[in-house]
Amino acid sequence: MSNTAQIVLGSVVSLWRYPVKSMMGEELNAADIAERGLLGDRAYALIDPSNGKVASAKNPRKWGKLFQFKAAYVEPPRPGERIPPVRIALPDDTLLTSEQRDLDRLLSNVLGRDVTLRTPAPKAPSLEEYWPDMDGLAHRETTTDEAMPSETFFDLAAIHLLTTATLERLRELYPQGRFEVRRFRPNIVVEVASGEKNFVEDAWIGHTLAIGEEVRLGITGPCPRCVMTTLPQGDLPSDPGILRTVAQHNQVNVGVYAAVLRGGTIRRGDLLRLE
Repeated sequence: MSNTAQIVLGSVVSLWRYPVKSMMGEELNAADIAERGLLGDRAYALIDPSNGKVASAKNPRKWGKLFQFKAAYVEPPRPGERIPPVRIALPDDTLLTSEQRDLDRLLSNVLGRDVTLRTPAPKAPSLEEYWPDMDGLAHRETTTDEAMPSETFFDLAAIHLLTTATLERLRELYPQGRFEVRRFRPNIVVEVASGEKNFVEDAWIGHTLAIGEEVRLGITGPCPRCVMTTLPQGDLPSDPGILRTVAQHNQVNVGVYAAVLRGGTIRRGDLLRLE
């Protein structure tokens, strides 16, 4: 093994998959990684039939209520097989499945606007993003149309990594804020070996990460944050200070994006090495 392969950055402490875009997801003990990220991640989304756009909590005035929905697979997705049906828990805990004929009507009634559940993604998906009036953002007090990667329901990339070091640093900077993993919706959460409290993953950009024995990820860039991080969910309150802190101290970035160079299985406890 080369010296560079022996640089241990930390270990995987949690894995997350979000079967339906902008709904709450499911925590996993292990995950299969394929070319398009965690198998089954954001495989489904709601579509607004009035304009063909993907429903996303990035536009909370329309879709903020999606954070009150929870999605999980009826059975685990398997490599090379068709994506299984998804089970959706409504805000009142009523359970629906994607196989129900009246699903779109029921979801539309709860959301107060027409939607259709879709998989797979269209060839040229897009969404609306609301930008609050806040220093450091690319736009202020406006809603923009944002293109998404072709034939996916991802915002920008297939995999999102976040370190506990970044969360600890943000807590130091804004102690009254609740910087919890679920605000940032990562796929892979890493506890860094150094015990640092800093935006350590920013230094991984442009490098290859090995996770466990099989998976190799190319870290492609920072993960820019949006108004979604400020929204209430569960017992987390609405808090614009979350995004304001990120804008003031790390150019609105939390975590990093990655492309899959080699797939395989990753598990909680797997070590991350810089190659």
